[in-house]
Amino acid sequence: MARHTFTRELRLLTPAHFKNVFDNPVRAASPYLTLLAKPNELGHPRLGLAVPKKALKRAVWRNRIKRVARESFRLKQHQLPSVDIVVIAKRGVGEVPNDELFELLDRLWRTLSRRCNDSA
Repeated sequence: MARHTFTRELRLLTPAHFKNVFDNPVRAASPYLTLLAKPNELGHPRLGLAVPKKALKRAVWRNRIKRVARESFRLKQHQLPSVDIVVIAKRGVGEVPNDELFELLDRLWRTLSRRCNDSA
């Protein structure tokens, strides 16, 4: 039985981890979100979030996007390859309802998985 948790091991924690992903990543994008990924040697995926104040002014709006992204990752983590992923929010993402955001992230996870497997 797969555990659907989001523990510390599944997070990108340091600026060095983020910088590694930003150097020559595999991309999956939509008008509202961009996902960047880079393979890791850990045997499981890790998630980092970048939701800038420029995209969403209020903290509660930024936190909602982060909550939805973490929950979507938590549920899909066992279907993802061993990659470090950074989710970057863009302007306009605040107007997208949660259910549409889940569908969008689901589509982006699949695209990213396919592209990472193709590049490997």
